Amino acid sequence: MHVMIIGAAGMIGRKLVEKLAAEPGALGYEIGRLSLVDVIEPPIPAAYSAISTALALDLSREGSGEQLVATRPDVIYHLAAIVSGEAEADFDKGYGVNLDGTRALFEAIRQEGRREPYSPRLVFASSIAVFGQPFPEKIGDEFFTTPLTSYGTQKAICELLLADYSRRGFFDGIGIRLPTICIRPGKPNKAASGFFSNILREPLAGQEAVLPVDENVRHWFASPRSAVGFFVHAARMETSRIGPRRNLTMPGLSALVGEEIEALKRVAGPKAAGLIRREPDPVIGAIVAGWPTNFDARRARELGFTAESSFDEIIRIHIEDELGGKI
Repeated sequence: MHVMIIGAAGMIGRKLVEKLAAEPGALGYEIGRLSLVDVIEPPIPAAYSAISTALALDLSREGSGEQLVATRPDVIYHLAAIVSGEAEADFDKGYGVNLDGTRALFEAIRQEGRREPYSPRLVFASSIAVFGQPFPEKIGDEFFTTPLTSYGTQKAICELLLADYSRRGFFDGIGIRLPTICIRPGKPNKAASGFFSNILREPLAGQEAVLPVDENVRHWFASPRSAVGFFVHAARMETSRIGPRRNLTMPGLSALVGEEIEALKRVAGPKAAGLIRREPDPVIGAIVAGWPTNFDARRARELGFTAESSFDEIIRIHIEDELGGKI
């Protein structure tokens, strides 16, 4: 099987590659070829050095989709995107990458199938940002996608395209609506949701972090470990069980920012929580205010997707996976 990961240099892409390298049978079949793609050349894992290629490629560049699809991968992970805050700040870039690049990839697959039968499994990284106010108490998969950000709008349009291209048989698509992934390793990025990770990651490393919103802000979370699990399961599951609604809201944990901080105190002590500095940011506050806070992910759970049930667990996973088990 030929597996291609577009966005392989990003956080989830890197961790997905690590998972596949550590557990070669994770997808339920042997990987005969692994293609890693991103705007910067992704590193190749030693375990797959003999069968891997790495390519620096901007998906929004004309002809990129055709170049990738010409290799006819059996499974395509499309993880590449301009994050929420940057998509809001740079309208052209957000639409160019998140929408135009995705549509070009989908169309390249369709055109490749016209030349010779071809219908790969395509797993697309979507987001809970496709939903917008007013919200019910819990949002199910049948709730309207009425996003209130450019990023959410771009993802919602791509979800519609994915469902239609799958219905027509051009590919076998699954859209994974990710919760906010927390705690994200590495350095802060331009995502408006980045502070949810920053206020835990930096204090766990003994560094100060800025909280730009009120502690009563509620949101929907899952760990990087769960996110990788979502994508692994999506590539190997029987898609006939999904039905025509090909985009799934993933399981997660609904929690307040204040509950994040209380979990930090329980796991790392009050000194760590004392490193959080409150600096309200009205721009970030306005973006976050338009995001959903709680979901009914029953459909995804019934299909075998799982996530954490407490923030203590999310913090301990970060300590185990990123800090060598020590604070």
